[in-house]
Amino acid sequence: MIVESYRRLAYAQKGHARGAPAYSVYVNRRLGRVLAAGAHGAGLTPNQVSLISAAHSFAAIVLIAVAPAGVWTGLIVALLLVLGYAWDSADGQVARLRGGGSVQGEWLDHFIDALKISSLHVAVLVGLYRQVPPEQAWVLVIPALFAIIASTTFTAMLLNDALKGKHSVRSTHERGGGTLLRSLLVVPTDFGLVCLVFVLWGWMPAFLVAYGLLMLAGAGFLGLAAVKWFREMGVLEAER
Repeated sequence: MIVESYRRLAYAQKGHARGAPAYSVYVNRRLGRVLAAGAHGAGLTPNQVSLISAAHSFAAIVLIAVAPAGVWTGLIVALLLVLGYAWDSADGQVARLRGGGSVQGEWLDHFIDALKISSLHVAVLVGLYRQVPPEQAWVLVIPALFAIIASTTFTAMLLNDALKGKHSVRSTHERGGGTLLRSLLVVPTDFGLVCLVFVLWGWMPAFLVAYGLLMLAGAGFLGLAAVKWFREMGVLEAER
């Protein structure tokens, strides 16, 4: 049954969102497909899969905040985050195998995502506070800014979709494929890359450089996207 579910998913995949980054499209979705086939074979519902995703992600978040920074801690955190993200992809795929999702399931998925996105960077702030000496306390600004950037970007995307849907306009995440080049260009904004950067948690200077660069990439993306989104809202207003 698992093999059959895996085969069915090959024909039940949605086109990826325009501008979706490469890891999410070419790695995470495929990992999610394997997990979805197993979950469907085990009789799990999409909501149960969402909760499994949350369990992995928040276990990692707790470790970041309370466990001593080290090589093994970083590897375990990265693995849990990667699995949490893959299970996040799997819940929608399980829903398609079962004939479609539900409004309740979509709400649960977005609720978990919103909580995860903000709490991850707050956990980094707490973890750094416990690890870095007082003279390096300035590094705490990095996760604080990252939390603001990530949560604002996620909220803005949901708001865009809601307003565009209200006006019967294609949403920000319209499923229409996208080019490989575009996916590669936005890789620095990929949540999957944020998950992987924690393999450096045991080498704090390297982690701070890599994590800081991802924060800057997210800030740059949000700044450019906000201008585009604001103009799109203006067009919606003009067409009312």
